Amino acid sequence: MAGRKQFDVDEALRRAMHVFWRWGYSEASIDRLTEGTGLGRGSLYGTFGDKSALFRKSLQRYAQTYHPLYAKALSGPHPSPSAVVAAYLRVTLNRIADPTVPDGCLLTVSATQFPALDAESQAMVRAMIDGLRAMLEQALRAAGAGEREAAELALSTLATNKSLAVLSRVGFSGEDLATVAAAAARIPEGPQSLP
Repeated sequence: MAGRKQFDVDEALRRAMHVFWRWGYSEASIDRLTEGTGLGRGSLYGTFGDKSALFRKSLQRYAQTYHPLYAKALSGPHPSPSAVVAAYLRVTLNRIADPTVPDGCLLTVSATQFPALDAESQAMVRAMIDGLRAMLEQALRAAGAGEREAAELALSTLATNKSLAVLSRVGFSGEDLATVAAAAARIPEGPQSLP
């Protein structure tokens, strides 16, 4: 039939997501995207639009796949803020350990290439990170953290999450990453200021 797509659009998007995840926006050339998806340029552009549009669709796919796992882990109830941090970072470690996906995190890779993104993509990356932060803050407050403590712990946990993604890309072992996550979940009594 004329105009009927002869490929699985969802699978092509999953593969494109992996190309952006592995190479980052800047290095995800059209050649890499066509090779990774198995689509010709015409099919790629005709189905997904330009590279920026495909990138945003890939980010949406990533969020739809992984953010519900964080939401479920944070849904609790959790006996303490420390348990919230541990639950959140456990999701990160499980994703990193998955041999079927690239190392790291698409959102983290995208954040490191922020200047290369167009304004709409930048806004999307920032909104996704802010959404994760808000999700953490809410779970931390539900576990007994005060407003300021929840805000500080959410930001710190988010930073730990992003550092785990970066460390995994340079070959740190699962054991090393678990050590970082465990240290982050050992929260001292009350918020403390650094000198």
